[in-house]
Amino acid sequence: MALIPRDLGWNVFDPFIGNSIFDPFEGFPRTLFDRAFPSFDKDVSAVANTRVDWVETPNAHVFKADLPGMNKEEIKVQVADDGILSISGERTKEKVDKQDSYRREERSFGKFYRQFRLPSNSRPHEISAKVENGVLTVTVPKTEESTRKSQVRSVEIQG
Repeated sequence: MALIPRDLGWNVFDPFIGNSIFDPFEGFPRTLFDRAFPSFDKDVSAVANTRVDWVETPNAHVFKADLPGMNKEEIKVQVADDGILSISGERTKEKVDKQDSYRREERSFGKFYRQFRLPSNSRPHEISAKVENGVLTVTVPKTEESTRKSQVRSVEIQG
């Protein structure tokens, strides 16, 4: 006599086999952001989850953004006259065949938009950008004055 019924279409030891759509983690927030803002939908969380690193090297300011699965046509990099660097874009949702159905959908989609005020030692008219392996790299060269080593001199104290 079998202890596990086989005619129910699922297996107690592997709930993902068969016809069951059992998900033991369904309903749990997936990130801290989801816990803090449970009413936000995926469009909004895509904006909040776009991570950007800003590194200052001796010759430039370098911005790196993780944008997996996006190509250069879906990304926009702009700089305003007042020194505001904007990185934006939109990841579209993949079309699903009507015969298919999702068991789980975690990848984010939607628009994202990030802005950064460039420091005064940057040359915004010489910005370059490239996308490689899902990482956008924006390089903002520094002015000549800022790349020179500063001379240190002693100041005599009066008194």
